[in-house]
Amino acid sequence: MDAEARGRAPGTAARPAADAAPTGSPAAALLREVPVGDSAVPRLELAEWAERYGVVAGVTTRGRGFSLGLWSDDHVGQLMTRWRALRAAFQPAFPALVLAHQVHGTAVAWQRQATDGWLILDGVDGHATGTAGLLLTITVADCIPVYLVAPHKGVVALLHAGWRGAAGHILERGVALLKSAAFVRACDIVMHCGVGICGACYEVGSEVITALGDAAAAAGAPPAGPTQLDLRTVLVRQAQALGLTTVSVSPWCSAHDRTQFFSHRASGGRDGRMVAYLGLPLA
Repeated sequence: MDAEARGRAPGTAARPAADAAPTGSPAAALLREVPVGDSAVPRLELAEWAERYGVVAGVTTRGRGFSLGLWSDDHVGQLMTRWRALRAAFQPAFPALVLAHQVHGTAVAWQRQATDGWLILDGVDGHATGTAGLLLTITVADCIPVYLVAPHKGVVALLHAGWRGAAGHILERGVALLKSAAFVRACDIVMHCGVGICGACYEVGSEVITALGDAAAAAGAPPAGPTQLDLRTVLVRQAQALGLTTVSVSPWCSAHDRTQFFSHRASGGRDGRMVAYLGLPLA
């Protein structure tokens, strides 16, 4: 089992305070996703982003076993029923939805589709758009969903960041795409590191520390493993280096809070997948 899948057994790490930022997170505000009252699709959303920036940003939960991992062993019919329920929950504000078969890579694609329907890609771990009515989605179950918005330009990006993505600078690629496509400055981009595994639950080997290089060192990781690593802290450090000044992190841990979320680590690879989503709704 590689370092992306190897982890501490459930219950062996101390539980961080409920509203504590990830250990060592530098200058990142705490922003909690809150429940949405929808019995059809259990989910949490960033209510503050909806009010302040006019975007829809959130993540599904594991309520009623609501797994959305298309590339999994789940029954295809049941999975598609859940995906249809997800799409229905966001209509008519989002007639189009994009998803991809993720590969723990760094490819970020600019999406322009505005017609009604699904867009399914392969080998993409991030999406960006300036098109209203197009809902960006990624699947997660410990990796960090990174939400980016440039409010004054009406553009957003959603990135799937595990350690491989962080080491490959997927955040830098996402920021660069928004800058080039919408002519924004890094300081105009707002970032949130969403629901994912916390440092207390994420033990990695020396190969991960080596791959992350200076980013791991800046996050306080020792030069050799095994050690605990907080990916959100790594991403916050990278964001600061890129010039982002408004950054927040979620207090939720997918491993500690398994009553709410799926966790690949805590389940030994047997759990389902949540969907993180972000978009500009139609007026």
